Amino acid sequence: MWVKSPQAHVFMLAASLKKGIGMAELRWSESFEMGVPVMDQTHEEFIDLLAQVVQANDAQLMALWTALVEHTESHFAREDRWMKDTGFSANNCHTVHHQMVLRVLRDGKKRGDAGELAVVRQMADELVIWFSQHANTMDAALAQHLRHVGYDETTGQVRLTDALPTSAIEGCHGSNCSPDDGVQAKLETA
Repeated sequence: MWVKSPQAHVFMLAASLKKGIGMAELRWSESFEMGVPVMDQTHEEFIDLLAQVVQANDAQLMALWTALVEHTESHFAREDRWMKDTGFSANNCHTVHHQMVLRVLRDGKKRGDAGELAVVRQMADELVIWFSQHANTMDAALAQHLRHVGYDETTGQVRLTDALPTSAIEGCHGSNCSPDDGVQAKLETA
């Protein structure tokens, strides 16, 4: 069975996150691998698109942001489907987090299309930090769960049905996870 220790799985923001001229950049490395091939490939694509956004000139920025938004919609929809297929309910924190981030990304597109490119650049910088945290916590837990139940992310089949939870995994198990919580406010300050 594929397992990483929490220490090995930490994304080492200091190594992955480079501060340039007011912009953050995230780079793919093996430390991001979760042992779920489709998830790993999608995350690598996300990081590559985000790096292009961060490095884009003004003329390229909105086309690349739009590509990132579209990729992220597909990325999150796939993960949400995996959660549903394996016993996470529709109101779990991971899905709610996806909904909040997509709302912010779509707002960034509207604002960027209206000429507010500085807002989009700030959102991209925040997205670098957000992704590392999200992947290290929520995606890592999902990957572990998918491996535990023997989920085939390409076919949607669960090999170890006895390992599925007996009731849907909901909420944050002790934390409020409504769309109105502090995460939403933090993301919207960009």
